[in-house]
Amino acid sequence: MARLLDWLAWAPAGIYLIGSLAAAATGTRGWTALVVATRCALAAALVCGLRDLLAPGSGIAAPAAAAAPIVLTLIAFLGWIIGDYSRRYLRGEPGQKRFAIAFLATLAAVSAVVVSPNLGVLIAAWTTSSAGLHHLLTFYPERPAALLVAHKKFLASRLAEGLLIAAAVLLYREWGTLDLSTLTARAASVAVLPLAVQAAAVLIAAATLLKCAQLPLHGWLLQVMEAPTPVSALLHAGIVNLGGYVLIRLAPLIGASLPAQALLVVAGSLTAALAGLVMLTRVTIKVRLAWSTCSQLGFMVMECGLGLYDLALLHLVAHSLYKAHAFLTAGEAVRDGLERQIIARSAGDAVSPKPLWQACSPLAAWIIITVSADLWHRASGLPPLPGIATALLALGLATLLWSPALWLRPNLAGLSAVAVGTQVYLGWHWVLAGRLGIPAPSPSPVLSVWALLVFAGLYATQASLSQRPPAARASRFYDWIYAGLYLDERFTRLTFRLWPPRTPSGNNVRLDDPNCSSPRRTP
Repeated sequence: MARLLDWLAWAPAGIYLIGSLAAAATGTRGWTALVVATRCALAAALVCGLRDLLAPGSGIAAPAAAAAPIVLTLIAFLGWIIGDYSRRYLRGEPGQKRFAIAFLATLAAVSAVVVSPNLGVLIAAWTTSSAGLHHLLTFYPERPAALLVAHKKFLASRLAEGLLIAAAVLLYREWGTLDLSTLTARAASVAVLPLAVQAAAVLIAAATLLKCAQLPLHGWLLQVMEAPTPVSALLHAGIVNLGGYVLIRLAPLIGASLPAQALLVVAGSLTAALAGLVMLTRVTIKVRLAWSTCSQLGFMVMECGLGLYDLALLHLVAHSLYKAHAFLTAGEAVRDGLERQIIARSAGDAVSPKPLWQACSPLAAWIIITVSADLWHRASGLPPLPGIATALLALGLATLLWSPALWLRPNLAGLSAVAVGTQVYLGWHWVLAGRLGIPAPSPSPVLSVWALLVFAGLYATQASLSQRPPAARASRFYDWIYAGLYLDERFTRLTFRLWPPRTPSGNNVRLDDPNCSSPRRTP
């Protein structure tokens, strides 16, 4: 019986796989198989989570064994919601059966990544999820933009998987195993990692950055709008976040390698800052959401690089739920005129916040956050932020992120909203605190200062731009920020030069095709 319970974590992946095969075998559109599979997988994930509450960590490789049931349930819940939405959204479309097969196969691979006890199996499952996503991104194969985005995603994923395979080879040659529990235990037991293991940790960090669409190969994540809306929701909420979860699973290995931590912190913080600025220049709902995802993923991998694994897990769950809801309700946002409101604000119709209040906002946010953390500390007797070795760093980053929320409402209502939001955030952190079982390493002081300076610079830039009139914002700097420093254009041109994408008929997609051009700023 115990052995049977240990295999329970694999039940959702098996259910999705059986559902995909059933959808392929039937002569219908495959929706019945999808509906049954997503509901059964959700039930199995809930049972797995309940078992984890009764016997923490059983059946799933440590460390961070408690994170697996949480993420597994999250994926199953998203699969259920997005699957039901897809059935309504794609009604009348050709290729519905093909969508159902690829959707369930992708969920099966993602679920396998979550529960895999072996690094080799994890890499294989992650590669399979990328292949399933490729079919979803090319649901409309006649659209050149969809083919271009899928091709760019294909190249970035294959590069990432090559780095992961190289890392697995180095780890196996050095320690003779790919078992995650053994690898992380050995990483935690040595004072200094061997050179080969250091290199493997850096390769894993680099592969995660590629999988999470970090600079400079981030463009494909921003251009998946040619795929159906359910594909965008699944990608942004349930697939691209996997990089953060893998870093949590390998926390002792990443935390023992300063070069890997530095790579995650520098790349993640710069991506979060740049994407956060670019998002403010865009007015289209889905494009803003895509840049938001890029920024949030950068912040999440930065948290992992700083050793803030509890916050990274909370960030992953909260971002997934929010982004799924945002994409699935994007049509209602357009209908309700949200885009018109954004355009009006960007045109200067909205009142700019007072400079004095912008200068005082960080202090107000700091007081609210520290008082909230102290209240939780007094109520529970636990440290202000349990499971985090550098609570001061975490509170400083939270202060810089909460401060802009006070700009538009510089009154008691704004202060109350930030206070309530902080209490909710800390409350969820308390729920997850201690569940991971990962010793929180103290990050390098240099990396901590770097992260604080990057986000302080982001805050100052946002404040400066908000004070300029619309005409003054139409500057060379604004153009470069709107275009994301033209990083994606350079990668796209390199792609066409080395390996151009092809249409189903075998013809090359043309870069000068207007359907493939990146969105430009209109005068």
